Amino acid sequence: MLTPSVTGQEPVVRRGTASMRTGHGASVLFAFRAAAANLEAHREEINALNVFPVPDGDTGTNMLATVRSALAEAEAVPMAARTLPRIGAAISLGALMGARGNSGVILSQIVRGMVEVARDRRTVTGLDLAHGLRHGSETAYSAIAKPVEGTILTVIRETADAAVEAAERDPSLVAVLTAAVEAARRSVARTPSLLPILRDAGVVDSGGQGLLRLLEGALGEVRGETVSSAHVASPVVARVPLMSHAESDPWGYETMFLVSANGRPLDLPGMRRKLEQMGDSVLVAGDAASAKVHIHNDRPDQVIAFGLKLGTLSRITVENLDDQALDVAEARAEAFTGVGPRPMQAIAASVKERPGKGGPAPDGASAPLRGRPSADVDLATGVGSAVVVVAAGKGLARAFESTGVPGVVLDGQAGNPSAGDLLAAMRGTGAREIVVLPNDPNIRLAARLAARLASGLAVRVVPTRTAPEGVAAMLAFDPGRSAADNARTMLAAARSVRTLSVTRAIRDAVFGERRVRKGQTIVLDADDGLVAAEDDRLDAAVAGVAALKPRFELLTVYHGEGADVDEAERLAQRLAESFEGVEVEILDGGQLHYSYLIAAE
Repeated sequence: MLTPSVTGQEPVVRRGTASMRTGHGASVLFAFRAAAANLEAHREEINALNVFPVPDGDTGTNMLATVRSALAEAEAVPMAARTLPRIGAAISLGALMGARGNSGVILSQIVRGMVEVARDRRTVTGLDLAHGLRHGSETAYSAIAKPVEGTILTVIRETADAAVEAAERDPSLVAVLTAAVEAARRSVARTPSLLPILRDAGVVDSGGQGLLRLLEGALGEVRGETVSSAHVASPVVARVPLMSHAESDPWGYETMFLVSANGRPLDLPGMRRKLEQMGDSVLVAGDAASAKVHIHNDRPDQVIAFGLKLGTLSRITVENLDDQALDVAEARAEAFTGVGPRPMQAIAASVKERPGKGGPAPDGASAPLRGRPSADVDLATGVGSAVVVVAAGKGLARAFESTGVPGVVLDGQAGNPSAGDLLAAMRGTGAREIVVLPNDPNIRLAARLAARLASGLAVRVVPTRTAPEGVAAMLAFDPGRSAADNARTMLAAARSVRTLSVTRAIRDAVFGERRVRKGQTIVLDADDGLVAAEDDRLDAAVAGVAALKPRFELLTVYHGEGADVDEAERLAQRLAESFEGVEVEILDGGQLHYSYLIAAE
């Protein structure tokens, strides 16, 4: 048994006892910890439920990162303030800012809808939980332009329906949560019958399975059971660069504090706008009740005076930036504000322009994609726009940087950036008009969520599906035009490129009439799906290119994991011999999981 002593409005909570039949803030936090632990214990199981038999399944990883961010935000609430509304609001904020991948974004919407039901409550009953699940389902559906049945959306809807029905018979948390878990399990098992692509792949929906594991963990906590892997790793706070040390001017002081509202709710967007007038490197995280503030400027007294007008201040620190390295200041700021769950840095390198794509950059000139706008963006008037782009490899990052476009490159090689990462990168450009290139369908929802959260900015998400589409879009970018105007031309440019992804099958699979064996090289087209499968990697790549129609004049081959330069040169030679009159270019992409990305133009 674990018996924490909680002061203020919180009662003493004992795990596995009758007190868990109604959820207070502390008991809800216990259940959320257990849910996260159970999800972590089954992460690889969920990752393996990939529709395509490729080694980049990350639904479990994305959902866990989202939950960890929510848990970190909730754990940061002081013990004396852990009321149900405060814990719920913290979980919702953390999930939103940490939402990673499409599954993580949908999960964040489910969480947001659920906690809204408990906004004005001191405790939550089984009936509240049932209505919360239903509201979470409605919120998630409303966030998706074209909901697809047979996914996590179906699972949460059917789970909510069963929970409401159970609550009418027995409103206890145990009864309702038990019914919810049983319904979720049945719903997940049904997903292949609703979605043919799942049936063909022989898997259930991975997002729905992740939701089931979360509910199972929460139920285990309510029953007093122990999750098999109860340890949840400490979340790592996201590091979105405020500014590189080489670029920075002396900022004077770093000021941080926690402000709690006195009567009037906090206006976070208004606070941020005011603070941005007072200094730089502004981070504001929290809700209408309390918020964490970070800023660099030369008048900390003015910052603190502004904070005192908003409410009660605590955890005030003022540091002289000349006395500490900037990376230490960044780490302190992001650890304090909790803007995301994982490091995400802008990639900066001196590169030359890609030959034949607009001329070379000056030798020794640093790439402009470093979190700071170029001279083409007039910050004083808000004229012009910048780009935030995700690159899943250092070589791909260099390709984006070589276009000479002002903006920020996010390192997506280790995993999908969260909505918080993308939001911080948007603000890091310094521009008011921003175009976002996710370059992966699984990042698109997080990008759109970040765009909705970017108050005061005009953001357009161009739904680029691959890095080569992103490069083509960047070449059509005009920093003197608005984000809306750029988005239209950039999308047209992106769709003018066909992309093939060459990787390895991690299991046997069937696609229509085509059978794929584990270990074969498969080639996926962003438009047509599987186009080739061969035992030899080069044979597969050539067969995939042969399937492309209409014809093309340029092939750009980005080599990545498992493919070295010598093999890439052999592939280029075979492509040149097989397709007369076609120019073939080789670049180091550095991407994980995919031996080659082949762009046809």
